[in-house]
Amino acid sequence: MKKYKIIIFAAIMGLTACADWLDVVPDGIPTLDMAFNSRVQALKYLATCYSYMPKNGGSADPTTLGGDDIWTRKTTHFSNRFSLAGLDISEGRQNATSPVLPRWASMYQALRVCNTFLENVHLVPDLQAWEREQWIAEAKVLKAYYHFCLVQMYGPVPIIRENLPVDVDVYSVKVEREPVDDCFNYIVQLLDEACDGNMLPTFVLDPATDYGRITKPIALSLKAKVLVTAASPLFNGNNDQATLKNHDGTPLFDTTFKPEKWESAMAACKQAIDICHEAGIMLYRFDDAANRFNDTTVLNITLRNAFNLRSNSEIIWANTQMISTPASGGMIHASMPKLNPDYVNSNNICKWLGMPIKIAEMFYTENGVPLDEDNTRNIGDKYNLRTAQAKDRLYIRQGRTTIDMHFEREPRFYAWVGFDGGVWFGAGQYNDKDASSLRYLAFKIGETDGTEGQGNWTGYIPKKFIPYEAQLNDINSISSPSYAWPIMRLSDLYLLYAEAINEVEGPNGANNAELFQYIDRVRARAGLKGVKESWDTYTNNQKYNTQSGMREIIQKERLIELSFEGQRFWDIRRWKTAPNEYHTPLQGWNMMVSIVDGTEEEVNRMMYQPQFLLEQKFGVRDYFWPIRISDIEVNPNLVQNIGW
Repeated sequence: MKKYKIIIFAAIMGLTACADWLDVVPDGIPTLDMAFNSRVQALKYLATCYSYMPKNGGSADPTTLGGDDIWTRKTTHFSNRFSLAGLDISEGRQNATSPVLPRWASMYQALRVCNTFLENVHLVPDLQAWEREQWIAEAKVLKAYYHFCLVQMYGPVPIIRENLPVDVDVYSVKVEREPVDDCFNYIVQLLDEACDGNMLPTFVLDPATDYGRITKPIALSLKAKVLVTAASPLFNGNNDQATLKNHDGTPLFDTTFKPEKWESAMAACKQAIDICHEAGIMLYRFDDAANRFNDTTVLNITLRNAFNLRSNSEIIWANTQMISTPASGGMIHASMPKLNPDYVNSNNICKWLGMPIKIAEMFYTENGVPLDEDNTRNIGDKYNLRTAQAKDRLYIRQGRTTIDMHFEREPRFYAWVGFDGGVWFGAGQYNDKDASSLRYLAFKIGETDGTEGQGNWTGYIPKKFIPYEAQLNDINSISSPSYAWPIMRLSDLYLLYAEAINEVEGPNGANNAELFQYIDRVRARAGLKGVKESWDTYTNNQKYNTQSGMREIIQKERLIELSFEGQRFWDIRRWKTAPNEYHTPLQGWNMMVSIVDGTEEEVNRMMYQPQFLLEQKFGVRDYFWPIRISDIEVNPNLVQNIGW
């Protein structure tokens, strides 16, 4: 064991840009003795524990292209910069021989590293007791997180409580999967141990060097999400998994619904909210102290910054393993349009990532209710052509013709969705007093962002990924602020709490005031009225009065507020609504229309014809990843997930 070598992964290099404490060991391969012979060396080993965090929001993240909210075509030019492997999940090509974007091996490597740290950190001679306790707590939270990542992906898994000695017999190494409730219980146990006493700081001690390190708000917010997940239909009384058993007959899922799981989740959410408030974490709002912009623009900046402004006031936890930069080949570069006519000939900036029509339709109207429930609109008109007037000028280019459903939508739609004719505030143009000077998207062939056979195929861009200051420097170069990918924002936690209250007692129980308070806080920040006022005024029903109706409202609010952040992928699975979502065919607009194909009206009518893109597939087996067949051959005690 003393000769065990430790590899400090190259991923740490990405961390050093944001955190000086994550330095790389000079020779890269110290012995275990050296790793814990001083505080400096042990801190580097703690950095290694962090280095295994999954790469949220990139091409290695299955939620990016494996869901139903972001889509692109497989093109050689794009795949040179951004892996398209996730499309195999979206398009039903997952398999057990070579699973697509698995986390099995990497997470178990991570757990071994965390256990090694916990087993040896007491050996560090120059480490103060309080700091040792903090580091132990951080490692325990990371162990909990890595187990949770495995459970989300695979369901019940082998729990790695401690590393096995190197001389253990071969039969002890062949571990079995443990019941999924035991997995959740162990994860919560680790988080409770980490939060015991004052081991973790409430605040980031030094934002300049410690950004991304575990705090008490992070640990308690993770606990809240874990318990909400455990209480959700996928893991709570799921009869579809009744046949998943170990070889000795041990069932891996309890098929009995347990309401107390939601009660635990509700209490955990409230505890997490309280500590976040104590830490000064609050819903972000852009402070226009210089009074430069009007209210519409201030709200637009607020909503864009809430996700992609580094270390803003509502980020509970950001993944410094995944820094979004223009040069990273990540989400900024993959989504960025040209916008500037000077760069129309760029072949490298092609807004490759798009979103289907159904996601654009998902956002509320300006009245804060679904498009098909708003009694002020005729849903049959949604694809009819309209021309933007002066009142629309900060959302849609005045004089530009687009379709009815792009008008009078909620502010989050305009802040996070790019569409033909949509105003793009920023990108070098900031004078909202002169709307005609602002950038806008022009998607027809022959215009600035025309597709011409490559690039966007849907007619929509996930604008949320791109800071409003981002712009092209030259024909193939983007300048933009960078940011760490948010794992959890306060709005996420607020909506988890509202969901848990509704599942425990419905919308009319003892905690109904808090239920509506927290969902309405998220809506108010988005420029919308509260749930009750919106549904009373603009719909012909009061669905918020029933548990099922309120469940639908809360789920829709999560899908909108957390759109494109990777949360939808896991949410629709834990709710067991994924089959309905995936079975809605993906459609986009006709992006091969040229400005010379006819009159302006003819061109617009040709463009706004829904085009079939993909018939997705989703069955019971797709809720969980397959375990690689070769891993089962090595360890026959592992049973395969259903359907694989």
